[in-house]
Amino acid sequence: MKIVILDAKTLGDDMEFSQFEKLGEVSVYQTTPPMLLEERIRDAEVIIVNKIKLNALNLKNAKKLRLICVTATGYDNIDVNYCWREEIGVCNVRGYSTDSVAQLTVSMALALMTRLEEFDRYVKSGKYAAGGVQNHLKPYFHEMTDKTWGIIGYGNIGARVARIAHTLGCRVLINPHRIKEGTDHVTLDELCGESDIISIHVPLTAETKGMIDEEHIAMMKDGAIFINVSRGAVADEKALTRAFENGKLGGLGIDVYSEEPITAKSPYNRILDKKNVIFTPHMAWGAYEARRRCMDEIFKNIETFLMGGVRNRVDLSRHTP
Repeated sequence: MKIVILDAKTLGDDMEFSQFEKLGEVSVYQTTPPMLLEERIRDAEVIIVNKIKLNALNLKNAKKLRLICVTATGYDNIDVNYCWREEIGVCNVRGYSTDSVAQLTVSMALALMTRLEEFDRYVKSGKYAAGGVQNHLKPYFHEMTDKTWGIIGYGNIGARVARIAHTLGCRVLINPHRIKEGTDHVTLDELCGESDIISIHVPLTAETKGMIDEEHIAMMKDGAIFINVSRGAVADEKALTRAFENGKLGGLGIDVYSEEPITAKSPYNRILDKKNVIFTPHMAWGAYEARRRCMDEIFKNIETFLMGGVRNRVDLSRHTP
């Protein structure tokens, strides 16, 4: 069996893929430009992919293809409907990055609430040493205790963030992507209007695309902190940038972008050097332990598929009557 890994570089230089050799012949490509994609997958039976888009145009000549394994929970880069029609299985990986993403989310919230970077810069600039005063308290910052943290999306990651937020003394509001019976929740409008911190943890779907729009940003408290660790396109990046520039938002933590990597036309370029914004390169999911779990889960997905089983098959779950 021929297994092709298309974009190994996105999984980190410290990952190795020898375990997949137990399942078949493995070809590992660090990156795959569009002009080489069809050639590399032409004889593949299994594709392992992270970010590359796979659809009818580039899959049509992959006649031997039986399974696509996405090294992520989100699979919006795969045309699942096409795969279902062509009887190509599609597997994702669930729950592997919960701790990693929750850790970055909370790190961003704490750093933005505490204005940590500005105090760090103050000392490193030499101003603290030259000031002659034992402490320096500007910019003013606030405790997390009794602040309201709004969590949009209540899957594994949202639930983990909620638990940590409770531990920090926050009042937590939840707006789940899917309503779960027995779970207290508020509307998105209520969450935006009442929260001091808002973090979003939803997949990118037709329903969630652009859900944080100019109208909802206008509902937010003056000085609120907004954190996006889900998908860039769930929020209006232009509206977020304007809201930060005019002082409506007091802090931004962004790990994901509508175009990745960030492009020259991104509105975020206007605020890259501003205080109390944190931009990270889509790395929330990528703690070493999380990536190792992801590879182990991919192995199990392929192994189960070869034995005739069903594991993490998103193509089947989307078309179950």
